[in-house]
Amino acid sequence: MVKHIILSLVFLFGISLNAQEETKGKQVEKANFRVQIFQKVDSSEIILAHPDPEFRDKLPISAVIRDSSAVSLEDLPRAAEIDSVWRAQLTNSDLFDTMYKSIREQDYEDEVNKELPTDTLKARLAKLNARTPFNVQYHPVLESVINSYLKRNKKAMERLMALSEYYFPMFEQQLDRYDIPLEIKYLAIVESALNPRAKSWVGATGLWQFMYRTGKAHGLDVSSYVDERMDPQMSTEAAAKYLANLYRSFEDWDLVLASYNSGPGNVSKAIRRSGGSNNYWELRRFLPRETAGYVPAFLATLYLFEYADEHNFQPQAPEIAFFETDTIKVKKLITFEQISEVTGVEKEMLQFLNPSYKLDVIPFIEDENYMIRLPTTVSGAFVSNEAAIYNFAEEDIKKKAKAFPEFVKAEDKVRYRVKSGDYLGKIAEKYGVGVSSIRRWNNLRGNNIRIGQYLTIYPRKPGVSSQNVAAENSQKNSAKTYTVKKGDSLWSISRKFPGVTVQNLRSWNDMGANSLKPGMKLKLSKG
Repeated sequence: MVKHIILSLVFLFGISLNAQEETKGKQVEKANFRVQIFQKVDSSEIILAHPDPEFRDKLPISAVIRDSSAVSLEDLPRAAEIDSVWRAQLTNSDLFDTMYKSIREQDYEDEVNKELPTDTLKARLAKLNARTPFNVQYHPVLESVINSYLKRNKKAMERLMALSEYYFPMFEQQLDRYDIPLEIKYLAIVESALNPRAKSWVGATGLWQFMYRTGKAHGLDVSSYVDERMDPQMSTEAAAKYLANLYRSFEDWDLVLASYNSGPGNVSKAIRRSGGSNNYWELRRFLPRETAGYVPAFLATLYLFEYADEHNFQPQAPEIAFFETDTIKVKKLITFEQISEVTGVEKEMLQFLNPSYKLDVIPFIEDENYMIRLPTTVSGAFVSNEAAIYNFAEEDIKKKAKAFPEFVKAEDKVRYRVKSGDYLGKIAEKYGVGVSSIRRWNNLRGNNIRIGQYLTIYPRKPGVSSQNVAAENSQKNSAKTYTVKKGDSLWSISRKFPGVTVQNLRSWNDMGANSLKPGMKLKLSKG
């Protein structure tokens, strides 16, 4: 029954796609993301229009044969592996971890071997300063950061530039709506290395690194299925609104950047301590260490991207452009696997286009507008065949007896009573937040807490409420270790265990950057 439905859906997609195309002779348009459309002109010949040179003599991922039959062609394993590895490289968290660590820990005062003459840099910075609202003046610290960035892994920076081709048009659209300088798009590189699923050690999440409470205040909800802080479009609009509010307070974009990182309160204190200065470089020594490196990191990123050609960066063209995608409101629960099966769009592509769905499942909840983003080459066919697709999804769920977790929204806050054996690190790990956040929420000067004390916590883990705190406290994580499998990465492993980050795994297992091997046993907790 399910097999019959799948074949019918593939055929229906063929009909719908054919209706949208005007063919002349043997000319057929090529679809994106390695999906190509074929035309059967007789019993033996299949003609491909504009064949991909890399796959000229190979079968594609899927095809629509234009007759009464429908077939699904299997991909060549090696070709599929190449695509999979390439996508993993685009979206892995290694670059985010490296950039985040450098901003927090790098001593920007250190002398760095120069990659370009100081006079050349001064001239280029002067040109940038003339056409941006930021104070892009020459400073030895900025020169040091730029030179250190030029010594980074060139391939990794080119990967970032390739990703920017997808994200920047959407960023610019939202920034322009709120009259924000378009150069702010580079802030997302400093914040997350363009990884929508990036999570910092304090729990900030997404392209624009929203904390739970800040995201909630800007309309970004978190549930057991969805984290809207990871939604590229929603989080970008929220960031634009937040940045516009900050500018109304400071009327200076350098100070807006500083306050985005450390909070308006810390910037106000720095202004007071400096005697009233509004110049970032004069305030810098009065700001938190991370913020002191944050604005130079932004300006260095701005420089690298604006002068990419001069430094011979050659990023790969994006596999798909943002404006080659479209969103469709979901009307019933459906999984990425099911969508992939009926449309031919690879699951990895669906994950890339829809990063906010944590379980690769799009829930259906009354009064909630959950959307699926698809390439435009298949979005029309999806809409035209919605009833059949949802029927297939429903039958597939019944057949496989899939059990889905309960949909639970994360609560705004929890009132936690400290017990014997508790310490801030343990409580922070339980709720997926940072120790510094708990201290800030409760006005704690240090890490000392006492039994019976009540703490206010804004949890990052969904489903944690004041009603089930006692029950959850008694439960222990049965998974003490994890055995590494082929194809695993620290990022993919961290996703399997809520509250565990890449940095946690490295710290708990005393690991270097490239020491992950199949068969290794990784500790999943401290100690």
